[in-house]
Amino acid sequence: MPKLIPKAQVLVVGGTGGIGGGFVRQWLADDRISRVFATYRDRDRAADLFALQAEAGDRLVCLACDPTIEANIVAMIERITEQTDRLHAIVHCVGMLHEATHTPPISPEKSLRHINRDQLLRYFEINSIPTVLLAKHLQGLFKHRDPSVFATISAKVGSIGDNQLGGWYGYRASKAALNMLVRNIAIELRRSRPETIVVALHPGTTDTGLSQPFQGNVPTEKLFSIDRTVSQLLNVIEGLTTKDSGEFFSWDGSRLPW
Repeated sequence: MPKLIPKAQVLVVGGTGGIGGGFVRQWLADDRISRVFATYRDRDRAADLFALQAEAGDRLVCLACDPTIEANIVAMIERITEQTDRLHAIVHCVGMLHEATHTPPISPEKSLRHINRDQLLRYFEINSIPTVLLAKHLQGLFKHRDPSVFATISAKVGSIGDNQLGGWYGYRASKAALNMLVRNIAIELRRSRPETIVVALHPGTTDTGLSQPFQGNVPTEKLFSIDRTVSQLLNVIEGLTTKDSGEFFSWDGSRLPW
C-alpha cells in the first residue's frame, strides 16, 4: 500500500480464489504486515487457506463470508472489529466469468440471442454489488489517518472506451457497473477519509480457474502466473497516491479508459 507503515493490517475478500490466495501468501511473507484477514465462502474448499493459517498462527485470521449476502459482510466486520479498529488495505478479489454449477450453467454470451435475464442478474450479483456493500460497512475501519487503500479486481473488458469486440454482455456490463461504483465510493470517501485511496485494478489474464476455459488464444507471455499477477498489482498499489483515488489501473500501472 502507499507509504507502507509498520504493523499494517489488511483484508483479502476471496482468500480462497487464485488471485485472492496469492495476496494472502504475499502479504504473509511481508514482515511489514502484522495481520492478514482473509475470507472464505465454503470451508470445504478452503483447505489451502487454513493450511496457511496453521503456519502463520495469529497473523492470519480466516473469516467466513459470502460477499453477495449483506448480513455475512456485517458479521465478518464484527469479527474484525473485535480484534482491531483499523485496516490499511482491502483487496476484493471475488468475481465470476463462468459458473458450471449454476442451473443452467453460465458462460459469456457471444451474441444477443444468448442473453438470459437470470444470467445477467447473476453477473451483477457477484461482480458488481459486493464491492459497494463492502465499502458501506467497512468505511468505519478507515477512520484513521494512516494511508490506506480499498482496491477491487475489475477487468479491462469492463472498459466502455476500450470495447472494440463486443460480446460477453453480462461480464462486461457487470464490470463496467463495478467501475462506476468504485468511482462513486472514491468521491464520497475523499470528503470524509482523504487518506483512503479507492481503485479498480485489471490483473491481466491470470492462470486461474476463471480464465482457464479462455486461455487458448492468449499468448504465453501474456498469461501470468498467480504470483506474478499479485506482485504486479502490489507494485501498482504501493505506487498510488491520493490523487489516484477513483481511477482504473492495469497491472502495469497504466490508466485504463472508462
